[in-house]
Amino acid sequence: MLKSLNIENLTVFPKAGFMFGKNLNIIIGENGSGKSHVLKVAYCAIAVSAKGAKDASSEAPTKAFLATALADKLRNVFKPDELGRLARRRRGHSTCVIKYTFNPTKLDLEFSFKTPTKKEVVIAKVPTDWVEKLPVFLPTRELLTISPGFVSLYETTHLPFEETWRDTCILLGAPLAKGPREHKIKELLVPIEAAMGGGVEADKSGRFYLNVASGSMEMHLVAEGLRKLATVARLIATGSLLDKGYLFWDEPESNLNPKIIKTVAKTILQIAASGIQVFIATHSLFLLRELHILQQQEYSTMDTRCFGLHIGIDGAVAVQQGKTMDDVGSIAALDEDLQQSERYVDTEMGVGIEQTGNTTPEK
Repeated sequence: MLKSLNIENLTVFPKAGFMFGKNLNIIIGENGSGKSHVLKVAYCAIAVSAKGAKDASSEAPTKAFLATALADKLRNVFKPDELGRLARRRRGHSTCVIKYTFNPTKLDLEFSFKTPTKKEVVIAKVPTDWVEKLPVFLPTRELLTISPGFVSLYETTHLPFEETWRDTCILLGAPLAKGPREHKIKELLVPIEAAMGGGVEADKSGRFYLNVASGSMEMHLVAEGLRKLATVARLIATGSLLDKGYLFWDEPESNLNPKIIKTVAKTILQIAASGIQVFIATHSLFLLRELHILQQQEYSTMDTRCFGLHIGIDGAVAVQQGKTMDDVGSIAALDEDLQQSERYVDTEMGVGIEQTGNTTPEK
């Protein structure tokens, strides 16, 4: 598991530390507060290490491999013009430092880069082993409908999409898991398939369908909210979200109605309870409340951490963290939802509304 992430001078963060929970980690903040950046910088290092055993020419990580591979991954995921532009902007040169600690400690990693950096980072701490399993990154857009042919197109042409899309499409195309894991997979899939009204299947060309009672429906014809659920279902069925590993999910609530969000919240907790370390970024009060309710009712022993991202006057973002969303300070996006609920109730009850009659004044 990823125990902590410490960053200095990365985009909107002058200095920030995150102490993660074993099961579920919730990053909360309004737009522009750097929620996605936290997910991506954590994902990049884990993805590089997980592929290192295959891509590197050595059995153990080396400075030479990591210096280039990490720089490439950061550029391909964040899509800056140059790597150095990820360093926080200020007068003169700036140095960005990123440090990861894991359990086990043999995976610990630290590196840095300066504003002029283009192709390599400087490795300060080299891990002595590789991460065992590829992490999963789910962007705000569903990927099932673009998955067929996307990987080959991405690798042969210049596309403006971040590399997380490519990585996830590769995982979606993996064969279904078989053997002893099938029972656990079925257990996780039952509530998701019930919400979708069917199961996900793929044809020989890699196109995905929702198999419902009346037949197979092309995934393009399925509502986008259900397609996001179908993406998770497929990744569970292939074993990518099973037993151990990492899930990074950017705004799970995006384009979903409240009924589906309830299913998503349940799915997130089931995945976290199964051994996957989950990281989500959100500003949805509905999702946060649903997660809280479910944890209190069914997952009270789950190790959860919440992180509130707060934008300062100068645009710098500070982090406040704790075990519940009540510990992370006031988040403007959440406050607006709460205030609207209060205004609605007041309006329905006639509070604060000046009552006027239509009586005719006496002569």
